[in-house]
Amino acid sequence: MVPVEYYLVLSAAVFSIGLYGLLTRENALFFLMSVELMLNAANINFIAFSAQWGNLTGQTFSLFVMALAAAEVAVGIGIILVLYRNFKDVDVTVPQEMRW
Repeated sequence: MVPVEYYLVLSAAVFSIGLYGLLTRENALFFLMSVELMLNAANINFIAFSAQWGNLTGQTFSLFVMALAAAEVAVGIGIILVLYRNFKDVDVTVPQEMRW
């Protein structure tokens, strides 16, 4: 049995990488990937504590987070496509405001 502390360290590392990517990148695709890393870090925590306590609540929350991540990607890809169509770039610092 792997101790839960190992999962917490893994989750903290994945979350830190996602946060670093979110704060330092200017590409919208990297934003989406960084948010996905942060959500997966939360999933690791949910599943680790679910396994430690012996119930399925954490796994259920993890499934909801996965559904939320899928919806976030669908909306995010749509926004990125509009950004690329209007500005020919996916750099988030280029558009000051998106107009109709």
